[in-house]
Amino acid sequence: MSIKIAVIQFPGANCDLDTIHVLKDVMHIDVDLIWHNYFKESKYDGVILPGGFSFGDYLRSGIIAAHSPAIDEAKIMVKDGRPVIGIC
Repeated sequence: MSIKIAVIQFPGANCDLDTIHVLKDVMHIDVDLIWHNYFKESKYDGVILPGGFSFGDYLRSGIIAAHSPAIDEAKIMVKDGRPVIGIC
């Protein structure tokens, strides 16, 4: 059984491409890089929310992420018991 993971890309965050590399090239997991304003949870078995702030948090990427539609979809996954991993 193969799994499909979403990696959500937020403005001002980093480590998303590193996460994609490990999942896809090292672990051989089917993965999609998803821009934060469009993410349909029903297509995925799990989601990873990469962290880190490029340029400190001057761009307020934490606030952008908190109010992003992707977070609402991730909350559905949590309620369903699907893995949601945050990287800081």
